[in-house]
Amino acid sequence: MPGQAPAVYDAVVLAGGAARRLGGADKPGLRVGGRALLDRVLAACAGARTTVVVADPRPTARPVTWAREEPSGGGPLAALDAGLRHTTAEHVVVVSADLPFLAGPTVGRLTVALAASDADGVLLTDADGRDQPLVAAYRAPALRRGLAALAGGRRELTGLPLRRLTDGLRLTRVPDAVASFDCDTWDDIAIARARIREHGHVLDEWISAAKDELGIDLDVDTRVLLDLARDAAHGVARPAAPLTTFLVGYAAARAGGGTEAVAEAAQKAAALAQRWAEETDAARAEGKAEGKAGAAPVEGKPDVAPGAVPDTRPDA
Repeated sequence: MPGQAPAVYDAVVLAGGAARRLGGADKPGLRVGGRALLDRVLAACAGARTTVVVADPRPTARPVTWAREEPSGGGPLAALDAGLRHTTAEHVVVVSADLPFLAGPTVGRLTVALAASDADGVLLTDADGRDQPLVAAYRAPALRRGLAALAGGRRELTGLPLRRLTDGLRLTRVPDAVASFDCDTWDDIAIARARIREHGHVLDEWISAAKDELGIDLDVDTRVLLDLARDAAHGVARPAAPLTTFLVGYAAARAGGGTEAVAEAAQKAAALAQRWAEETDAARAEGKAEGKAGAAPVEGKPDVAPGAVPDTRPDA
């Protein structure tokens, strides 16, 4: 809901499936946009107080808590139960590790919607209107009660389908064909890889990937930086664009980092680029004027430097 802060939540990521439709490939490790699917999901859940990944441990871009169902490969319900044991928040986001387009704002929308309702959970529906219980936020006590009832006190959940749990919950549904898209086949992987390279997505995807790779968790105004790069390229020279943005980043880091430091450094560099461009345009205009008969000063522009005093003319 607009203006409402997300509730505190933990996250459980189910990443231990057999990926049979992918020929047994390591699905969480498959890369889309240069990042492993698991890392993309972990980035979306960056706001979680604790993130539990139910799978065998592997290197990840963000720190997580590892868990495993017993026996290994016991299915999503057993995996969810194993992950929940490591959580303490009242709300828990439950997602699979094969969601290439899941993003932080969607996770926030789910947690806010859950906090604003009296439902046991809020889940996404896909393009065909089907429930996606592994892209959802739940009340942890409701999950634990349901799991205990299904296990009958024996904590034996191996092989049970997830719907055995969700059918007994009061759920609210949010349509989202993009965030709910999961990668079950190689065709799905190809679709995801193609989509992020479309013009409307590639820049955001690249920035997100670069921040993850560099270990930067900072939101910056990309419009400001792009405008700066454009001004530097136009007013100075094309190579000035990447060099200037590098210097802005370095200056922001020297100033302690953070969004404000980046904005201040970018503003200073943009102002410099603007002054540079104005001087360049003026010099070109003067050159054209001097090439004409009489070499008259450019109309409306004094032939002395601003603030000049006697004997300090630029041509003195």
